[in-house]
Amino acid sequence: MRYIDVTPREVREIENLWIPMSDGVRLAARVWLPADVETTPVPAIVEYLPYRKRDGTAPRDEIMHPWFARQGYAVLRIDIRGTGESDGRFVDEYIKQEQDDALEALRWIASQPWCTGKIGMMGISWGGFNALQIAARRPPELKAIIPACFTDDRYADDVHYMGGCLLSDNSTWASAMTCYASPPPDPAIVGERWRSMWLDRLENMPLLAVNWMEHPRRDAFWQQGSVCENYADIECPVFAVGGWIDAYSNAVPRLLANLKVPCKGLVGPWAHTWPHNARPLPAIGFLQECLAWWDQWLKGIDRGAMEGPRYRVWVMDRVVPRAYQEEWPGRWIGEPSWPSPHTETRILHLNENGLGAKPAPERALLHRSPQYVGSAAGFWCPYGNGVDIAFDQREDDARSLCFDTEPLPAAFDIVGAPALELELSSDKPQTQIAVRLCAVDANGSSLRVSYGVLNLSHRDSHVNPTALTPGQRYRVRVQLNDVGYRFLSGHRLRVAISTAYWPTIWPQAEAATITVHTGSSRLALPARPRRAEDNQLPEFAPAEGAMPGPVAWIRKHDARLNLSYDPAQDEATYAVDKDEGVYRLEAIGLETGAHLTERYRIRGDDPLSARADYAWVASLGRSDWHTRTKGRSSFTADAKNFHVTIELDGFEGDKPVFNKRWERKIPRDLA
Repeated sequence: MRYIDVTPREVREIENLWIPMSDGVRLAARVWLPADVETTPVPAIVEYLPYRKRDGTAPRDEIMHPWFARQGYAVLRIDIRGTGESDGRFVDEYIKQEQDDALEALRWIASQPWCTGKIGMMGISWGGFNALQIAARRPPELKAIIPACFTDDRYADDVHYMGGCLLSDNSTWASAMTCYASPPPDPAIVGERWRSMWLDRLENMPLLAVNWMEHPRRDAFWQQGSVCENYADIECPVFAVGGWIDAYSNAVPRLLANLKVPCKGLVGPWAHTWPHNARPLPAIGFLQECLAWWDQWLKGIDRGAMEGPRYRVWVMDRVVPRAYQEEWPGRWIGEPSWPSPHTETRILHLNENGLGAKPAPERALLHRSPQYVGSAAGFWCPYGNGVDIAFDQREDDARSLCFDTEPLPAAFDIVGAPALELELSSDKPQTQIAVRLCAVDANGSSLRVSYGVLNLSHRDSHVNPTALTPGQRYRVRVQLNDVGYRFLSGHRLRVAISTAYWPTIWPQAEAATITVHTGSSRLALPARPRRAEDNQLPEFAPAEGAMPGPVAWIRKHDARLNLSYDPAQDEATYAVDKDEGVYRLEAIGLETGAHLTERYRIRGDDPLSARADYAWVASLGRSDWHTRTKGRSSFTADAKNFHVTIELDGFEGDKPVFNKRWERKIPRDLA
């Protein structure tokens, strides 16, 4: 990335600005303004997050937001109520109060003398979610948004449930979010009340995992904040951004297919990261793309934001499947609309002897996976940090029911969502399946191209799921994640089906054996011929951003994954160590750090042996002021209930100042 020096002559920073709410709460914002804003008002760009603008996101904020201010925008990075330095209590993600606060904040910002009254919102992950949610509330000040790595459907396509299956990331993310929400506000901003604010937050820390596990169906809890409930609610232009390696690859094409406003989409090979600082490479000049969007919709200056293809995506080439990919080769393509007029459905039939262009006579194939199938899946939501991308699938394939093509006579691309239609039955009333689409080279190396999971009780509805009748035959459809990928000549396509996918999804109470009926089951692939127009697409500018402030690393960040197997117990352990390090922000002398661990265990023949344990520690301090919070949580289940234990500690220096323990039991309800 090329870094640009942004000087005080060009941009003035307000370290903390209080934005008043009607109930007396104040939201804390860090602000960057063009130096001449007092005589020349400008539009505003808002990013609205719970991740602590003072320290948590400060290094990456300083790359983006001063860069936009230098281009003639007021930029505000606002802490959500009850987080960072903002007043109030944090209750849960994406609640109506969060949106209501944002509407008040937008009105307040638009009324300031330095603002023209026109505002854009942008954000990645949480900030992408709430940019869409707030746009759906139609505030008149909001003229355009740029959401990245987001979803439009909080139930079907977020960290909690996938295909009606409970994701282990539900508890992983709950643990991590508690870690990030637990440090105190900075006394340099809030003064002596920091301690009372901190202890009140710890005492009222929400049990996030419990909240989410209490809603295993797509009920009103999830419908609130899911803009797919009514896409027509969004009336401002949307520039939607994602990455194929990220967990949120599906929302961008869905928005393009359903929004009626000016909209364009961009999907690279990226993990859960901004495209200008992306892994895997290539990174792009994303801030320049954003600037053209903001100039178009906030200033009325046409810099070609709406020129070219409406949907631009990276079609990935084959790589050696590893948990870390520095770069993912491929090529950019463009589509004028989505669904594409250029894709065609290619059908492959699941036959007894593999995948074929024509159905063979029907056969009944029985399969039951060991419970630890899925150890090569990587993380549900990869960040590209070295241990989290799906790696070689051979071991998981060996424990799954697989259907291969013959070596491909010619290469071909897919762009979109593959889907598998299965004729099957189960010997248990509650069963879930995982389906992986893999590319297998001549050496047998298996790369996961896409995947999907389905709780078969949710085969017809996420709102009103129904158990299976054992032995009864059903036709079910499993849609895999959207992807752009080129299958190479001489490689094989593989469909791998398993009845477990640990630790990505939590197992059902009983191990099930499924019967797959070949001949009548089939795979649908969104094949896209290569087009000459793709070679004429303009190149993206190189990545650039503002020079961030100096950071001193006291302990460098590190991430490790350890897989182990005990043959005497037939038990697999999946252990993750995510050390985010400790660093000091030299400009304000603030030291912050976090260290999180995850440990998942399960025995091959016993789904009720599944156990997930989390531990974390977060620190914040300077000179003679030091605080630390620690948390632990564990998740187990019996046939009827989930069991959750959570403990939280707070320390001022070495002195314990807070401890609380919670135990909860949650009915499984077909989960």
